[in-house]
Amino acid sequence: MVDDTGTARPTTAGDDAPAEYVRANREALVSLALDLLAVDTSNPPGDTREIVAAIERYLDPLPVEVERFAVDPAKPNLLVRVPGASDRTLLYNGHLDTVPFDADAWTRDPLGERADGRVYGRGATDMKGAVASLLFAVRAFAATDADPPVDLLFAFVSDEEVGGDAGLPALLDAGALDADACVIGEPTCEEGRHSVTVADRGSIWLTLEASGEAAHGSRPTLGVNAVDRLYDAVKRLRRRFGSERLDVDAEMDPIVEESIEYYAPSMGEATARDLFRYPSINLGVFEGGDAVNAVPQSARAELDVRLTAGVHTPDVLAGIRECVADCEGITVADVSWSIGTAEDPDGPLVEAVASTATAVTGDRVFRRSATGGGDAKKLRNAGISTVEFALGTDTLHAPDEYVPVDALVDNAVVYTRLPAAWRAEMDG
Repeated sequence: MVDDTGTARPTTAGDDAPAEYVRANREALVSLALDLLAVDTSNPPGDTREIVAAIERYLDPLPVEVERFAVDPAKPNLLVRVPGASDRTLLYNGHLDTVPFDADAWTRDPLGERADGRVYGRGATDMKGAVASLLFAVRAFAATDADPPVDLLFAFVSDEEVGGDAGLPALLDAGALDADACVIGEPTCEEGRHSVTVADRGSIWLTLEASGEAAHGSRPTLGVNAVDRLYDAVKRLRRRFGSERLDVDAEMDPIVEESIEYYAPSMGEATARDLFRYPSINLGVFEGGDAVNAVPQSARAELDVRLTAGVHTPDVLAGIRECVADCEGITVADVSWSIGTAEDPDGPLVEAVASTATAVTGDRVFRRSATGGGDAKKLRNAGISTVEFALGTDTLHAPDEYVPVDALVDNAVVYTRLPAAWRAEMDG
């Protein structure tokens, strides 16, 4: 049977009709993904007007409510509502912008190419591929006249790759995301292993400044070298905090252990264990001095400290401030911080996503922490239970980024089946 869009409809009705529709129309899904990839949404500048207009045209024939929301006209967001059979709301979130690309570094077209069972392009796996799967899930519900068991809200947002305020933060500030739970379509796969991301890490971004006394490089003992002072301070911070095992809440232990198991094949078990059991401290910026023959009078460093969820970031920050206070000539010039967040790994949302993905793929789905933090943290802090899930590849941000066609299809199947699985978990 063929519907009025020219795509095949399932010949059988039932709860799984939307998933059957997806599998019967995989070529239409691939075409949609290529259409999205053809629009350059590199951020910066992050202009998403063209892709939002294309999505609006795609959704126009469907019986769904579509709303454009923008605080920056060049970076609009799109909200799509699909009414369901209960007053619970499941939110799907996907970002439309991508990191920039150097076309000369690619052997495939960075604006979309299909070859050997793969779809290539900037954003293929992060995350226009998942956006295509989400949009196709919307079409699958409409084409099969299937009412989802819960209300569905889809948020296609801008400005994610640079952590800007025009996307998800603007929607949260406006109270536009009234949902009980959320699934973000970020890729959560690595070297053939599947996962659902149920936690993120806390962070401390620290700017240190050092002062010294200038002198000529031929007589350094007459001055005080600010670079030396700053480097010694960084080494002291690393010795004191980098080697101190984190006091992680016991509730986080299952997530930490599963995270270690997930990452061990790619980075080694010892490295993975250190990543979650100890702070990671990265010296990202170090500046000082203007000439080789001069003793620098000032220097500046920026450090990125990451902490496993379950660690109270302000306690660590207080210790860092005490340590810096003991370093002569060193001051904390700027600091921003966040506390890691986590979902119950056995809670309704995590269980629904993991079990559904396992049923679709036939593979284990790890329940693990991310190594960083992003939109999931913003949503959890807003009171919305949130996980990340999308089948894909670990080629995000790399030349020849790609997603397998089978992953596009399986993602859309998971997204169509998930509302029923989540409601069943919520109903107990």
